[in-house]
Amino acid sequence: MAVKQFKTESKRILDLMIHSIYTHKEIFIRELVSNASDAIDKLYYKALNDGSTGLDRNDFYIQIDLDAENRTLTISDNGIGMTKEDLENNLGVIANSGSLKFKNENDKKDEIDIIGQFGVGFYSAFMVSDTVTVESKAFGSDEAYRWTSSGADGYEVEACEKETHGTSITLYLKESSEDENYDEFLQAYRISSLIKKYSDYIRYPIKMEMQKSRLKEGTGTEEKEAEYESYTEVETLNSMVPIWKKSKSEVSEEDYNNFYKEKFMDWQNPLHVIRTSTEGAATYEALLFIPEKPAMDYYSKEFEKGLQLYASGVMIMEKCADLLPDHFSFVKGLVDSQDLSLNISREMLQHDRQLKIIAGRIEKKIASDLKSMLQNDREKYDKFFESFGLQLKFGMYDQYGMHKDELKDLVLFYSSTEKKLVTLAEYVSRMKEDQQYIYYGAGESYEKVLQLPQADAVSEKGYEILCLKDNIDEFALKMLRTYEEKEFKNISSADLDLQSDEEKEQAEKLAQDNEGLFNFMRDSLQDKVKAVRLSKRLKKHPVCISTDGEITTEMEKVLNAMPTGEKIKAERVLEINAAHPVFEALQALYEKDDEKLKLYTEILYNEALLIEGLPIEDAVDFASKICSLM
Repeated sequence: MAVKQFKTESKRILDLMIHSIYTHKEIFIRELVSNASDAIDKLYYKALNDGSTGLDRNDFYIQIDLDAENRTLTISDNGIGMTKEDLENNLGVIANSGSLKFKNENDKKDEIDIIGQFGVGFYSAFMVSDTVTVESKAFGSDEAYRWTSSGADGYEVEACEKETHGTSITLYLKESSEDENYDEFLQAYRISSLIKKYSDYIRYPIKMEMQKSRLKEGTGTEEKEAEYESYTEVETLNSMVPIWKKSKSEVSEEDYNNFYKEKFMDWQNPLHVIRTSTEGAATYEALLFIPEKPAMDYYSKEFEKGLQLYASGVMIMEKCADLLPDHFSFVKGLVDSQDLSLNISREMLQHDRQLKIIAGRIEKKIASDLKSMLQNDREKYDKFFESFGLQLKFGMYDQYGMHKDELKDLVLFYSSTEKKLVTLAEYVSRMKEDQQYIYYGAGESYEKVLQLPQADAVSEKGYEILCLKDNIDEFALKMLRTYEEKEFKNISSADLDLQSDEEKEQAEKLAQDNEGLFNFMRDSLQDKVKAVRLSKRLKKHPVCISTDGEITTEMEKVLNAMPTGEKIKAERVLEINAAHPVFEALQALYEKDDEKLKLYTEILYNEALLIEGLPIEDAVDFASKICSLM
């Protein structure tokens, strides 16, 4: 029989199908099983429309057979089958889809949920096969035909014998080489795992003969040792009904927990389950999980965010990053939609309106559930925030604060008065009548923040202080700028404005009287500080470091720890407590001993750095100066 040529630029297109479109060779099993499911769907819809088939949904199935000796893998279905003309049109023309044509020709095409609507999935078989044969018998026909091809050179169609309607596709697998292992597709457990991965929710049973072991009859008794024998049994490989398709009343908490642990490889139950579905512009169902703890690699470069993406129950992407914003990247789960615009390989999505709609709705749903958890189950939310709060705060700062408004009510900070994590709304609700700012301090720990000399004046006024210890915290608040029209103020800022008018007047006069002293101290420190000033905040401590401008000392530490090599320096101000005995000593030295005043100035500056948690430039020199005084 003469070999017929494909009706397109066959060699070039088929080569593209085999080598470029699909990322993994194992994808062929998903494509062929999906095609088999489509063939059954067509017959099922026909049965519903004209009622003449005499078939029940329970009669349909997909069969997989392996023959290791002859290196063949066969996938069979008892669906609608193909005539000779169908074989020519559907398999002889690359990228022509019988499924799409069937759907378009049907009066109720919007109700028909068929997986394969592009005509290239079948050709993925050539990624693993030297030769592919398709034997098919159309429903209601007495004739069967065999289509055979070894690739881009062409194909043959001939009559054959086939007892039942449906299609059988046999792949003659390639020989394995050093670079490629094709033998794995002749192993039952490997095929079973691929069905579980990609086609677990195909709505018809996928059956295959599996080898098993059992206790040999008459053994395992006191008289005879236990012996085991192997046997084969036809097993249904797929679960068929997805957990997210079942009504909520049918699914228990234990069902969700078991599904999560098995599907997402976690040994702990999820902290929270979100189930949502939407119809309209983008119809989808989503099952999402918030883990109890972050993955081991969550805060590393190796971590990949994303939700599993299904199209009508068939997994097409292991991790679709476009479905999750970075600030919710900890969420695990899946989305199943029947009207996504897929490209021809089903492995990549076109970045279209539907995908953006789904992603936007999922983001809102996650945020809504977190707010509900915060309001109704604070203990659970605190546990969540301990694991993933850092990511929410990063989300407030990321992308120039694009998401700060949706996240500002979800972040928590430690309160100096409540001695626990609180929301910004809770802080504001407790603000005193005369309080203008939301005060915060930053440091290595909550304890160190509250021990800062700068905290004394704020605490003395009875004002609550938010304690920040994570590197991102202050950057996030700087990006937010205000909350409910209240500005954030670092307790180390130079302009705290805590004094009364009378106190300000007295301080201003004292500063003017000692202007020469402060200028001398500033000049002694050269470019280490912008100014030396009389402190308006210190109560017990002799000195502290404050800052002018947007960059604080804590931000300086964070920025300089980054591997950019660029060094950032805050505009430091050395503040002197006029009520401390040290100030009197400085005044006396200014009158009679410039060298000693310079020594005292350097020691006080280094002391202020140590209190602030900043490194001193020369520890040996500092120690020597202390010893000289002793």
